[in-house]
Amino acid sequence: MPERQSSPGEVTARPETDGSTNGGAGRPDGGSAANGSAVGGSPPARPEPAPDPVAEQVAEQVAAEPSAAEPAAAEPRDEAPSGDEPAMTADRAVAIAEDGPAAEPSGAAADPGTPTLGAADLPEPPPADRPAASPRPRPRPAPAGEKPAAEGPARTPVATPSAESPTRPTPHPGPTDPTAEPPAAESPTVAVPVPPTPTAGPQPGPASPQPPSPQPVSPQPVSSQPVSSPPASPSPAAPPWQRSVDAETTQVMALGATSVQAGSGAPAGEPPTERIPLSAVAPPPTPPDGSETVSTDRPRRRLPLLVGAAVVALLALLYVGDLLLSSGSVPRGVTVAGVPVGGLNLVDAEQELRAAIEPRSTRPVEVTVGEVSTQIDPTTAGLAVDWAGTLARAGEQPLNPITRITSLFTQREIGVATTVDREALGPAIAELGPIVDRLPAEGTVRFEGTTPVPVDPVPGQQLDQQAAIGVLEREWASGVPVALPLTPLPPLTTAADVAAAIDEVAVPAVSAPITVIGEGDARGTLEPATIAEALTFEPGDDGGLTPVLNPTVITDALTDQLAGSESEPVDARLDFSTSPPSVVPSQDGRGVDYEATLTDLLTVLTGTGPREITAVYADQPAELTSADLESLGQASVIGEFTTGGFARDSGQNIRRAAELINGIVVEPGETFSLDAATGPRTAANGYIEAGVIDDGRPGRGIAGGVSQVSTTLYNAAYFAGMTDIEHRAHSFYISRYPAGREATIATGAIDNRFRNDNPTAVLIQTEWTPSSVTVRLLGTRRFEVTGAFGPRTNPTSPNTVTIPPGEPCSPSQGSGGFTITDTRTLRDVNTGEVRTETETTRYNPSPIVVCEG
Repeated sequence: MPERQSSPGEVTARPETDGSTNGGAGRPDGGSAANGSAVGGSPPARPEPAPDPVAEQVAEQVAAEPSAAEPAAAEPRDEAPSGDEPAMTADRAVAIAEDGPAAEPSGAAADPGTPTLGAADLPEPPPADRPAASPRPRPRPAPAGEKPAAEGPARTPVATPSAESPTRPTPHPGPTDPTAEPPAAESPTVAVPVPPTPTAGPQPGPASPQPPSPQPVSPQPVSSQPVSSPPASPSPAAPPWQRSVDAETTQVMALGATSVQAGSGAPAGEPPTERIPLSAVAPPPTPPDGSETVSTDRPRRRLPLLVGAAVVALLALLYVGDLLLSSGSVPRGVTVAGVPVGGLNLVDAEQELRAAIEPRSTRPVEVTVGEVSTQIDPTTAGLAVDWAGTLARAGEQPLNPITRITSLFTQREIGVATTVDREALGPAIAELGPIVDRLPAEGTVRFEGTTPVPVDPVPGQQLDQQAAIGVLEREWASGVPVALPLTPLPPLTTAADVAAAIDEVAVPAVSAPITVIGEGDARGTLEPATIAEALTFEPGDDGGLTPVLNPTVITDALTDQLAGSESEPVDARLDFSTSPPSVVPSQDGRGVDYEATLTDLLTVLTGTGPREITAVYADQPAELTSADLESLGQASVIGEFTTGGFARDSGQNIRRAAELINGIVVEPGETFSLDAATGPRTAANGYIEAGVIDDGRPGRGIAGGVSQVSTTLYNAAYFAGMTDIEHRAHSFYISRYPAGREATIATGAIDNRFRNDNPTAVLIQTEWTPSSVTVRLLGTRRFEVTGAFGPRTNPTSPNTVTIPPGEPCSPSQGSGGFTITDTRTLRDVNTGEVRTETETTRYNPSPIVVCEG
């Protein structure tokens, strides 16, 4: 009967032998012959063994899968077996056979006619509660002189552990994972019979098997020498992954029966088998249930981790070394006013800064404000470098590694720390305000003759003095011009408003003359040229441009034409030819009420009806009555002042303001306000646009020149002994006014106010000529007043303002600024008591204006 192929790692159970020896126990003939040739004769015929259910099941399985008998070709990567691998235990083979046939891998192979089982397709192991099969010892020749044991009834043999071949647990596949790759197929085990070698006579001890003749075994040749099995030893528990596929496969080959001692009657030993490893299979994939695996990829996975850890350790060493080396120095990448000091120690850094920056700290600082450029003296402005504070701004060495790396490629400007004298810097910045501040120019319509010309709005600007102080403090030592911030002042009107004003008002207004019909035969005519002179435009409360007629221009044009229909009022006056002065009574009159007459003039100018209006007449009382003069008591001129030197257009506004305050009586204890008395200073109230020089730029503005009336009135009240409540001097000194004793005015912002503390009323009288204006205060004298000027101190040099090409410019040599004190001495004429009042005024230097181009 041919030998059956065993599963990898197990001993094949043979039905011809029992579980004790290779003798006759369990044989039908009582074991009279051995499994080979009998001594001294041919081997007897072997009787048929009892049916073996295990063998039948194995045979059925092989018959069902004939392809399983084909051996798998050995791969080049397979390792050569050592020959020491344990064989599969018999109880495992029996258990597999009893559980049913399983598909053998297609690569399995066996000797022709030998059934084969592959480990990859073996059924699951028996449950834990199944009794373990008795191990079957490996067959060996019986010792000389020993008789075989008596035969017993035929039974299924039970394999016992062999002394030469230790048992090895059969790998068993784990739970099925549909996504896992199937384990590699095992190489089959092949049983190869070896011819027995007869012995010459009885031998002491167990007979040693003779070397079989060499036979090639596929896929590897079989050694001609028998391989001794190692002593049996307990097999360690295999890891879970080993139970699915053997690490290698073996062949089991019969080496042939060993003869017994002649005449002993002992049966010949069963031919021993030799286990020859054929090839190794790759380790199985990781089980899906997460059980313990042994992976050959683990060293490969560890390599990147080891490399990464080495890189991190190297970077950490570099970081610590860099931090230690740079300790006590300025952080890398730091610059101060453009001077690199990063990496230097504090002493060297300060020396470097002093060498580069100290020369700058005494030179004038170039500043730009919008389109204007000028200079500021740092010493006068109270600016100085704080060297220690500058280096302290650099801070400590950064601990953030990213910051330390980026500092190798970037720079960080920290600026110069400055010690500031606020009392000096504030006024130095304020000097620039009048130079660069410009109110927005609203859109309007002007006339060239009788042709309307659009004037689009222009935004204004104002120096942000608080922000400018901070900017200058930070950047004054940078060595580059410092740009000071400006606040834009947007206009209220738009170009579209200007276009609408031309189409809807200006063009029809000058299209034809207007006739004014007076009483009797009196007639007056307003020519288009007069209308063009009187018509101006102002921003409306709800947007757009509002047309305004100047009543002074209209009245002046009609007064002479309608004078024959009027009787003029006569004001009361003082006759100083007598002592004391006597009052000349006033007389009321009757004439044209121009305010009422001109109410509908604008409607007629822009309408399509007849271009004529009717004059309205009314009684006209005298502006200064006899009662007003009598309230002055022993009236006399108690204060008087005259100024001159104004332009023609400015003179018209001076005249209008003088007319408005002429004849005003200020009662005892009453406060007079020039802003209230002359306002609103608009075209509708008789003011016109006059030429001005605005910080070296020629311009025009409504009511230009009224500040001269303010200065004249201030001096008249000064010498009349009036109490000063509010006034403000001009920013620049104007040579036609007394230094430290002059006053400007601005609608709603700057006023000129005084209070009458005399027991009697005070009358204001004005007198205007084309070259001068005079203001007198009449009343009862209470004080004798004198004034004295102090020396001009704290001189300051003028700044230079450069006007870009293409812009209007009036060059100027400028003048220096200074501080002056004026002292007023008042002596009471009744008591002789004397008191003094001191007023200090600081003037900014007037800029030197340079016109480029």
